[in-house]
Amino acid sequence: MRSLLYLIAVILVIGWIFGFFVYTVGGLIHILLVLAVISILISIIRGR
Repeated sequence: MRSLLYLIAVILVIGWIFGFFVYTVGGLIHILLVLAVISILISIIRGR
C-alpha cells in the first residue's frame, strides 16, 4: 500500500509540473499538487 501511495504522489507531481508549464487546466493543477503532498504525508505518518 505504501508503494502505491508513492506511485500516486509521483504521478500527481509529474502532472502538476506538466500542467504548470502548459497552463491549460488552471487551478486543477494546484489541487493535484496538494493531493500529492497529502498522499506523501499520509504514507510517512502510516509508515512509522
